[in-house]
Amino acid sequence: MSSSATDRPTVPTTLWLARGRRSGPEAEPVVRQTLLRRKNDGLIDDHLEPPEARTQAEHVFEARWRVAGEVTVRARLSLSPATEQGQEWVLLAEAERAWDLEWPSPATMFWPEEPDAEWDREPARGLRLREVNRLPEEDKEIRRLLRDCVDGGWALNVVVHEAMTPDEHGRQPLSRLLPPSLRHRVVEHRAAPEQLRVVNRALRQFGVEVPRGGAVLLHGPLPGADAADFAVRSVFLDGSRPIELVDALARFTALPPPLPDGADRYLTALREDWRLMTLEEELARERALVAMYSEALEAMTESRDLYREAADRAHEALTAYRESGAAPAAPVTRPPEQPAASPFQQLTRGLERFRTTAKSRRPKAVSENGTGQESEAADGDEKANGPDPSAG
Repeated sequence: MSSSATDRPTVPTTLWLARGRRSGPEAEPVVRQTLLRRKNDGLIDDHLEPPEARTQAEHVFEARWRVAGEVTVRARLSLSPATEQGQEWVLLAEAERAWDLEWPSPATMFWPEEPDAEWDREPARGLRLREVNRLPEEDKEIRRLLRDCVDGGWALNVVVHEAMTPDEHGRQPLSRLLPPSLRHRVVEHRAAPEQLRVVNRALRQFGVEVPRGGAVLLHGPLPGADAADFAVRSVFLDGSRPIELVDALARFTALPPPLPDGADRYLTALREDWRLMTLEEELARERALVAMYSEALEAMTESRDLYREAADRAHEALTAYRESGAAPAAPVTRPPEQPAASPFQQLTRGLERFRTTAKSRRPKAVSENGTGQESEAADGDEKANGPDPSAG
């Protein structure tokens, strides 16, 4: 687990994001029914399936609701086409202020909360987000599983070691004890009491160890964080809330971490392709468009005036050239490797050459008396003296 700096953009503090896979038939009817139920229950303000967003690559649902009284949340769910393994989904939600972990999970607005609704599988290995996932027996398989789950950075992977065999309360998943906005982002890997040494050997690839009876959060490159910053010494599997683990998860999400692989595309779509707007938002959008078009028209008018002024000057120069009676200068061939000048630049340069040519070919000024006597005297001397005998 590296803590070196990265060039990837970080997750905005206003953003909640998750990725998963639903097993079973097509998910669109399930999402549609769940959104309708949430709206009837007053949990969301409205939802929409943008017709232009339905493509062969994905099917999009939008929903909006309010938290903490007046804070608006906009969420966008993208469903990929169904395959034999199920249907992958990506869900991003953004609030008007920094995200609070105690707010409802956006996943519950789009998906049913029943335990048998298997929409909560992690895409890489099919592990459940709301259940305990037992680590395999083999060293190599543990390493491969954890590496596959951590790659991409979408889920928060937590390895929990059981110091002793837990009772019925301890066998329950910790996700149900986490803040609501963390419950559908955490993959819980559970190690049996006798697996501590094997698990820590597998965790060397991340540069971290899980304490006996504790837990550790796995993550990718994270600037400003040490590998041991998110290790929890004790997790009591007795049904009580794991305070230290919740604190580690909250510190991790507050850093904030880099955007997961491919998340920038979904974030751009959420912000720029949003269609579910209120009347006030539509009016504000139209006013912004009018202002933008007005600025563009003003810029075009100014550009037109500049071109007109340049054309007038060019016309004046061309008139002066014609009045001078000068012949056109030979065209200049521009080397092919040089970039071609604009038509306006070519016209200006040509007219400058014409001006210079016209000036150079104007007749010389005669003397003040206007008779040209100096030239005539020179011719008379040559005739009187005859040809130079030395010539020839």
